[in-house]
Amino acid sequence: MTQPTPPVALIADDDDFFRLAVVAILTRSFGFAEVVETGSLDAALDQLSTRRGAVTLALFDLAMPGMEGPGSLSAVRECFPAVKVAVVSASTERNKILTALEVGVHGYVPKGIGSAELTRAVGMILEGQIFVPASLAVLDGAAPRPALEARIPVFDGRQDGRQDWRPEGRQDGRQPRIPDLTPRQRDVLALLVEGRSNKEIARRLQLGEGTVKVHMAALLRSLGVQNRAAAAVVGARLLAD
Repeated sequence: MTQPTPPVALIADDDDFFRLAVVAILTRSFGFAEVVETGSLDAALDQLSTRRGAVTLALFDLAMPGMEGPGSLSAVRECFPAVKVAVVSASTERNKILTALEVGVHGYVPKGIGSAELTRAVGMILEGQIFVPASLAVLDGAAPRPALEARIPVFDGRQDGRQDWRPEGRQDGRQPRIPDLTPRQRDVLALLVEGRSNKEIARRLQLGEGTVKVHMAALLRSLGVQNRAAAAVVGARLLAD
């Protein structure tokens, strides 16, 4: 009989000491056979690509190289839907929490909550619940901005726990502006417009080919197109503007 694959987790954070603490929690409290450590978004995407199917939990800091905020995780949720993805961040800004929920993360865990609460949060996420800090329910007395209200995620009951959402300003057919893309996505787009293959893009940007595929999937979604050719056309127009 085939033995089940031991569970693997990933922690992406450029703080070595915090990674060490998280690794201890994941191995001792949840029995992960291995915890992959990375210090940048690109390195995390590369590990997820090469270990596809093995990683079941991925935790991301928002203040590390390659990360442009919670929106950067849309590529992770799009390309690795079976992985439970959570933010572990020092920031408790309301808009960041809501944006993270928009792109479908399974939790937003503040770094300052302590090891016991962090363990409880991870346990909830692994059980299929969505963890958010209690501060999200506390209003500052000011009326919420309409734009923020419109961006609250809508649960559609998918089995993988993802949340169905539509970014604002896309229903009228407008294409996203270049600032809507991360710097790495802009690099990939520029090379795509030049007609480069994924292998060539990976070589030029010194990335794994799997990482480029993840960025490419995120680009197609952000640009609202179905294939590379359409992305190249839209990208050429955006880059020219």
